[in-house]
Amino acid sequence: MTDVQITITNKTYPNALQPTIKDLQLSLTSNEFICLVGASGCGKTTLLNCLAGLDKQYDGEICVGQQHTTPKIGYIFQNPRLLPWRTVRENIELVLEPNQPPSVIDALLDFMQLTQAQHEYPERLSVGMNRRVAIIRAFAVNPDLLLMDEPFVSLDPPTARDVRRLLLQLWQQRPHTVLFVTHDLREAITLADRLIFLASTPMQVISDIVVPIPRMQRHDEAAIEGFRQQLLNDYPAIKQLL
Repeated sequence: MTDVQITITNKTYPNALQPTIKDLQLSLTSNEFICLVGASGCGKTTLLNCLAGLDKQYDGEICVGQQHTTPKIGYIFQNPRLLPWRTVRENIELVLEPNQPPSVIDALLDFMQLTQAQHEYPERLSVGMNRRVAIIRAFAVNPDLLLMDEPFVSLDPPTARDVRRLLLQLWQQRPHTVLFVTHDLREAITLADRLIFLASTPMQVISDIVVPIPRMQRHDEAAIEGFRQQLLNDYPAIKQLL
């Protein structure tokens, strides 16, 4: 169970004329699935990198769970970043701790329908299959916080829909606190418990909205589109972020 508290008072890149992030505060509840929605360049990836510990050059504090423990962070990038000289299974094994049994990988491969491909190399797989491997690798570490940076942006719509469905099913079986970055409002509504809309220069939260559609109805495209239109009508500023 992992709550996340984010306070970034300033994140400015060297030689930049203004901060990328300033006076930003966000709270995530344990096992909550939150989508960050904003235009390209607003600092979404910068925020994820700060959360992951890849960028420590900022002023502020990020607390993931208990402060006296080192949190486990899962990170799924836009590019799956699989090592081409290792098989699917070997890519996943790289992140496991020594005491984790092989059955952890077996169960995830089976769930993501990749058991038959576990000894293949990434170049022999489709883009969608590589995305599924990246999801397995992130879930295999049982993260306290799972970060996802537009992981389906390069997929065709049917493949993206299938991988989103598998991701949601896996997350519902193995709940984690998730922060998912996207600029696709339909995708965000399909996935999220809560939508956080971000504007840039510097990054700021302009709306924080709970998705009221029950999980069992998230496959209903009419319900998704109806809520999307409601958001655009009720919050005109959102249109400029998409």
